[in-house]
Amino acid sequence: MYQNNSAYGVDMSRRYMETAPARKRKRNWRKTVLSLILCGALFGSAAAAAFTGTNALLKNGQAAGEKSAASQTQSAAGLSTVSFSSDTSASSQTLDVSDIAEGMMPAMVSITNISVQEVQSYFGMFGRGRTQTQQSQSSGTGIIIGENSSELLIVTNNHVVEDATTLSVCFVDDEVCEASIKGTDPDNDLAVISVKLSSIKSQTAEVIKSAKIGNSDELKVGEQVVAIGNALGYGQSVTTGIVSALNRQIDDTDAVMIQTDAAINPGNSGGALVNMNGEVVGINSAKFSSTDVEGMGYAISITTATPIIEDLMNRTTREKVSDENASYLGIKGEEITASVSSAYGIPQGVYITAVNSDSPLTEVGIPAKSVLTHFDGVRVTSCESLEDRLQYYAAGETVEITFQVLEGNKYTEKTVSVTLAHASVQTARGDQSDFGYGAFGRL
Repeated sequence: MYQNNSAYGVDMSRRYMETAPARKRKRNWRKTVLSLILCGALFGSAAAAAFTGTNALLKNGQAAGEKSAASQTQSAAGLSTVSFSSDTSASSQTLDVSDIAEGMMPAMVSITNISVQEVQSYFGMFGRGRTQTQQSQSSGTGIIIGENSSELLIVTNNHVVEDATTLSVCFVDDEVCEASIKGTDPDNDLAVISVKLSSIKSQTAEVIKSAKIGNSDELKVGEQVVAIGNALGYGQSVTTGIVSALNRQIDDTDAVMIQTDAAINPGNSGGALVNMNGEVVGINSAKFSSTDVEGMGYAISITTATPIIEDLMNRTTREKVSDENASYLGIKGEEITASVSSAYGIPQGVYITAVNSDSPLTEVGIPAKSVLTHFDGVRVTSCESLEDRLQYYAAGETVEITFQVLEGNKYTEKTVSVTLAHASVQTARGDQSDFGYGAFGRL
């Protein structure tokens, strides 16, 4: 608008200058230049306000795909948001379930997790009581939330991707791409994974879209919702129901949950719970469903999940390091659960029962009986979660680790920079059972 008005002002001043005396021409030319400067300033202010508004809207639960567009350089092609055959903005009517299903499918992906699990062996003369490893495969769902300059970003549940040795996603057109874990939050059962844009075929890039993010605080009990997910690994399917209850707290997670009677089965985890305006209001989690009851499914509230997702999607994507570059902390630990923490007054995390003499922790003065709570800014809740984090950090890397250190009869928090040792140290020493490959894995 300002550009058109400015152009019009220039044309009018030129016509006037052709007939006016030279003195007036000079004065009017100055006015015109001043008008252009003011118009440019107004246009710049409007543009700045638009960017500020975009960021504010995102924080209030707007499309998370706009996050990467506002805070990072977006790819040249850009990623469009899901659209629907019915326009709810032009009418007070809500969408039909079929409209939601059709519109949301381009924003959904099926996730396949291939991992190596330790299982008990009961065969052979010496098999009983021993363990062996075997490859296992599990399925889940993800929601496309945006992209940055090099990656497509997908939100899912943490339990869908944990322990993965290989992750792959299948898009709406059945194309499959390898994915990497960008960030996880086990306490809230959330994760963000990424797919390199360079690995996505152009025809796939044309059909995939990012989901619209709604506001779960506006939900009402009895409101209709739609659940979409890769149930039992068979591919995307749709169920519908109502919001049964709000603000549910499940013992195994810090997440705020939405209870629904829409069927949520294994494989649905990480999928979308959508309101009748086509907006994602929850992230389905079959982890908290039970075969003992019917009509009780749960989804993580999107309003409480949004700031966590924003943090995860802006972390550095890490790949698992090779065995020759594997890192090592040189500790033996035990998990302090929430119940143990409450009963004994010990902070929740990994309680360090022993520190090896060549552990990098000895150099920074962290003694046994301390509790490791955060590794590189990510909360640690168990030995397994710490071991999983270490798989993405090479020997020689320096990371910040937070501990609760026992001083007298109370714990004091300390954050130190630790340079990770090489896992070959423990192999050469030959005491893996105490400081590495025993019950607590490579620590």
